[in-house]
Amino acid sequence: MMKHFIFLFILLISCSKAESQQLNISGVPQSKISEIKSYLKGKNYNQELAVFINFKIHSGKYRYFIYDLKKDKVVQKAIVSHGSGSAISHSSALQFSNTEGSYQSSLGKYEIRESYVGKFGKAYRLKGLDTTNSNAMQRAIVLHSYGCVPDRESQNPACLSLGCPMLSVNAFNESAKYIDQSKQPIILYAFY
Repeated sequence: MMKHFIFLFILLISCSKAESQQLNISGVPQSKISEIKSYLKGKNYNQELAVFINFKIHSGKYRYFIYDLKKDKVVQKAIVSHGSGSAISHSSALQFSNTEGSYQSSLGKYEIRESYVGKFGKAYRLKGLDTTNSNAMQRAIVLHSYGCVPDRESQNPACLSLGCPMLSVNAFNESAKYIDQSKQPIILYAFY
């Protein structure tokens, strides 16, 4: 009897550990996925894909995720930079702002708008949908690529932007395929 109890106890612990690791494997908390699914209902946005940026994750690690909301899985993950003004000296914490000239990243939901070609090549305009990022258009906060952003994870932090989410060239090109194929705007959600 005691052997059965110990076996069940070990099985229960290993299953709960596997389950908790499975929840964290994507880098996107389930609460944020549920929040976006609710937000999208009845709105003229892509209902199947969303982009998440989890600024809690170290900048040298994958923290940009294109997420399939129907199949509940990550379809792309990448390294993404944050604004130079968001970095706090001698700290791993970040700060955020919606103010022009702060060079800080802004949190909240964005509508990924049309693309254009600028000094970084192809880029997508971002329209802030929350009070925390409502100045994104006037601040020229856009999704673009930059050569200093690596493709692969490392312990080194990613290079810094002036507030824009920057991807590697390869990651940007992969994202562009999803964005360009979408008939409706895709939501990007940056959180901390």
